[in-house]
Amino acid sequence: MSTQQSIITYIAGVWLDGDADGLDAQVPLADLNIIDSAGIFDLVHYLQGDFRITVPIQEINPANFRTVDTIAALVERLQRKGESVR
Repeated sequence: MSTQQSIITYIAGVWLDGDADGLDAQVPLADLNIIDSAGIFDLVHYLQGDFRITVPIQEINPANFRTVDTIAALVERLQRKGESVR
């Protein structure tokens, strides 16, 4: 499963009663009231556990959580950064 699909599945399960219809990688999550600011922290906890990354506090900002695509890009960037540290 792709990073985007994993995130979509999680968001649909937590905030959309399992219904991912109409939710794709470009849907503006905050603009459509899918996830609020408190929900971002729940999502960060999921990302850290599922993708085995650490999301630094400075990365928790609206720009990184605008769409599933931007969230996936954050995950992939942090994964690459983690690999370069090892």
